[in-house]
Amino acid sequence: MHYGLLEDAPPDTWVPDVLPGFSRRTLPLGQDAEGPVSATLVRYDASKGTPVLYLHGWSDYFYNTELAAAATQRGHAFYALDLRKYGRSLRPKQSPGYIDDLAQYDDEIGAALALIKLDHPGTLPAIIAHSTGGLVAALWAENHPGQIGGLVLNAPWLALQGNEWLRGFASTVADPIWRSAPERKLILPKFDFFYRSISANEHGEWVLHPLWRPRYSFDIQGGWLAAILAGHTRVRQGLHIDVPVLTLTSTKSHFSTKYSTKMQHADSVLDVQATAHRAVQLGNRVMVHKIPNALHDVYASPKPIRNEAFDATFAWLDYFNDL
Repeated sequence: MHYGLLEDAPPDTWVPDVLPGFSRRTLPLGQDAEGPVSATLVRYDASKGTPVLYLHGWSDYFYNTELAAAATQRGHAFYALDLRKYGRSLRPKQSPGYIDDLAQYDDEIGAALALIKLDHPGTLPAIIAHSTGGLVAALWAENHPGQIGGLVLNAPWLALQGNEWLRGFASTVADPIWRSAPERKLILPKFDFFYRSISANEHGEWVLHPLWRPRYSFDIQGGWLAAILAGHTRVRQGLHIDVPVLTLTSTKSHFSTKYSTKMQHADSVLDVQATAHRAVQLGNRVMVHKIPNALHDVYASPKPIRNEAFDATFAWLDYFNDL
């Protein structure tokens, strides 16, 4: 695997991806205070059918080739989007993952869906999104009715949860920092528990790019946290997403300041009960599917568990495609 940062692909061109059998295409997004910004659309070349677009979570990127293969087996063309300043889209001197308004992601999501619809005229893509990407996708779907056929959220981060100290810290400190110096890094404890659960170097099965999915998450900046809190507020007030929503979670969470083998069979990042409670506020057609022993990334869980998640995902999408 290529273990450095990538450069933009030539304009309007698909080039071979770092994952065999995949291609990637740069989506230019102009400039911000750190320079030129772009996102990256990834395509599974062997797939055909009704398209799905995958969005990753925080400190993450698309690497799950088994999800792409499962989509293909169920008759879906598979695409994934590495958002600006993540994964394939991260460039030198950029602040990894930083954004101060989640609505800015509308640009790359819109550009990606426009390209997908050109390749698949007459069909509405579905979006599958994980964790922070699930929050982004839910807000995007609320703001863009009629653009997709379905939404699948894999352990979406819909509320500040899991750690009381972080909730209190965010409510009292994040807003002043955001107003005075949004790029300032917040001094927070860092844990590698979820990384240990998924990385082939530890207890998991996935070969992860050390810069794109580091052991410890990206530094959190005040402006980014303020943007997340604003998104959580909108979800708490209730959304009206116009398409069916499937939310996948583990059946249990396990939080601790020390690593435990229990984290191999639970969500060690989010409170699954709080996620399920908040998910039903997304729209009128919401289903919550809890999967025993799943990890925070349900699709990265051990093979029998992720296969159950794949089956649930594409059975759900196929049902509504057939209506």
